[in-house]
Amino acid sequence: MAKAVVLGGCGAVGTVASKTLAGQDLFSQVILADQNRERAESLIGEWGSDKVGFVQTDALDPESIKAAIQGADVVVNCVGPFYKSVKIILDAVLESGINYVDVCDDVDVTLDILDWDQKAKDAGVSACIGMGSSPGATNLLARFAADALLDEVESIDIFHAHGGEPFEGPGVIGHRFHCMSIDIPMFLDGELKYVKYFEEDGVALRQTFDFPVLGGDVLLYPYPHPEQVTLPRYIKTRQVTNKGTVLPSEYYDLTRDMCRLGLSGKESLDVNGQSVVPYDFALAYIIRERERILKETRFGSQRGCCSVVVKGRKEDAYSEYRFHMASGSQALGEGTGVPAAVGAMLMVLGKITEKGVLPPEGCINPQDFLDLVGPVMKLDEKKGDSDSFSGVIVQHVDALGKVSTLDI
Repeated sequence: MAKAVVLGGCGAVGTVASKTLAGQDLFSQVILADQNRERAESLIGEWGSDKVGFVQTDALDPESIKAAIQGADVVVNCVGPFYKSVKIILDAVLESGINYVDVCDDVDVTLDILDWDQKAKDAGVSACIGMGSSPGATNLLARFAADALLDEVESIDIFHAHGGEPFEGPGVIGHRFHCMSIDIPMFLDGELKYVKYFEEDGVALRQTFDFPVLGGDVLLYPYPHPEQVTLPRYIKTRQVTNKGTVLPSEYYDLTRDMCRLGLSGKESLDVNGQSVVPYDFALAYIIRERERILKETRFGSQRGCCSVVVKGRKEDAYSEYRFHMASGSQALGEGTGVPAAVGAMLMVLGKITEKGVLPPEGCINPQDFLDLVGPVMKLDEKKGDSDSFSGVIVQHVDALGKVSTLDI
């Protein structure tokens, strides 16, 4: 049996990945590598598993990382924000010669670490990056449609929304600020183009989408996730877009407005003789206000949905597939943490063999993922109960616009 080390194992995503791995017979040890000893001890006590351990780790210190991952068969990196941490962590992992999975969703740093492909090959390491929900499962569903369902792919559009998680840390909110601040890639008309979130070209790409579980007319915004730059490398298509939001809308609006007003800035200001960093204030304020907003909007339990819409042609006729990964009881943690755990399982099972730094569609057979993810998530097949359903809904739209639900 194998040993897995989960960096950031006590965070919203890392907790789910760690618990999922601990529940698999493949692993004899699952180590939570995190700064938060108190939460680690609480989780270990709650899970009651003697295979779960803890190593206090500074994820920005290479020597601390190397000490934590020593003897591991696979490292799962859930430490965000990735634009800040992933290079330090991946470099330490490559120097240690250990196979690696992460859930990196920051496109700018994704492009940087893809350039480390030869470095990983030289180290004999398989590094699967962006193995969460979006990116991750989205990439594999798009690849599945392209390989198994369509003759030609015209467009791949990714839509996601979630909310109500038990807690959100500063790394999650920092990621959202980052997404709103950087140039956003969109693969349009066969070319990679960049738009700005708050400017006219980015505003023009906003749209509403109808999600199972979440409801219709959910307003979505351009997101700088890696699918737009990685999928066109493996699938011939003219368009790849990514749009999303966080629920309830009042909470997302608060985050957006604080970023627009410049409160995501990291340069300190003098306020009545005290040094205040706007970014630090914004994170604390948003985390505090989140609880009030969830209560006032009566949001209820966590829920989420990530949809992949692939349009193309089959036997020279229009054909469209819609994959909805929906849950009325799970959201960011489960949606991202479980695919990361499945990626680690595939690594240990020998299903990921190519060396280098690769996105999921570049190193994972989509069918291998689909075969594992259902049993691991223990998906609810009661599709009639739209409020609590958890699973993958697959729809086909034919040339006449007829929509049918499929079992794949």
